Amino acid sequence: MTAVEPQLPLAESPSTAVEIGTTATKVIAGRSRIPWGFLGGRAAFYLFTLWAALTINFFLPRMMKGDAVSQYLARNRNVSPEAADALRALLGLDTDKSLFQQYLDYWGLLLHGDLGVSLLHGLRPVTEVISQALPWTVGLVGFATIVSFAIGTIGGGIIGWRRGGRLDALIPITTFLSTIPYFWLGLLAIAVFSVNLGWFPIGKAYGIGTSPGLTPEFIGQVIHHGTLPAATIVIASLGGWMLGMRNMMLTVLDEDYITVAQAKGMPQRRVLWGYAARNAVLPQIQSFALSIGFIVGGTIVMEMVFSYPGVGKLLLDATNAKDYALMQGVFLVITLSVLVANIVADIAYAFLDPRTRQTEA
Repeated sequence: MTAVEPQLPLAESPSTAVEIGTTATKVIAGRSRIPWGFLGGRAAFYLFTLWAALTINFFLPRMMKGDAVSQYLARNRNVSPEAADALRALLGLDTDKSLFQQYLDYWGLLLHGDLGVSLLHGLRPVTEVISQALPWTVGLVGFATIVSFAIGTIGGGIIGWRRGGRLDALIPITTFLSTIPYFWLGLLAIAVFSVNLGWFPIGKAYGIGTSPGLTPEFIGQVIHHGTLPAATIVIASLGGWMLGMRNMMLTVLDEDYITVAQAKGMPQRRVLWGYAARNAVLPQIQSFALSIGFIVGGTIVMEMVFSYPGVGKLLLDATNAKDYALMQGVFLVITLSVLVANIVADIAYAFLDPRTRQTEA
């Protein structure tokens, strides 16, 4: 008789005949694909970044000369010394506390959601002041950024796919427009379309005498006033998106998997959007995340040119008035928006590029 080779028990075998090709195998394999180390490392990185940004947010305004009370006393000379001391105590600027104690108080108030009061806006809560300016910035600049990204990415992908065609002429035109200083482009748009043609208002978010509310008249005023600044933002940023996507498409089209996909007879539309554009858009995702994050605070020039109410103008006024509480509140909103945008970009990048998940796993 021949010797019978020992067999592994069913419970100890790495995979059974029942499990092979079934859902159980997919579940087991799926568990190993979750990049827990990557997620933990990114979470630790973002928490450290948040702490560092908020710490700099506390110390940086205090390194500037003067403070909000000094600026207020320079504009209002009839304030008594007792009232000035009360204002310093209210704003956390009293001199009897050390800088470290002020830092601890700052974190204590921050964890309770208290951003302080704004002396520039009549001791109103900072959260209330920012909440009134934030929708204008996000609504206008956010919409314009998304539109410019979509048009630039899709257009750049098509131009790269049809390289050597007539559409290549759009690249130098849009690139030239993106090199023009934004304030000059905005002033030129106002001179042509507002002053000479009279198609759009010169500035402001809505007409004088219009009551804010969810009414057709108010919504129409907001769209009418926001069309010109939104169009200038799209024109100024379109060239970068289009040029970047077009260059990435030229690089991707030389890859072997594109050649193999075309050799297999796949439809050209599927090769374009399912293979070439999907890989070419990956670097655009990171840039788009940064653009989304800086929407909150990167609109000072636009809001100054068009007299548009928003967070950028609010930050500029707070800096000039040394309003620490308002400056810190705006910086906090900007920091959180940038971090959230980068987190979303990491998730989108891992979803679009399976190599990221496999490498980190």
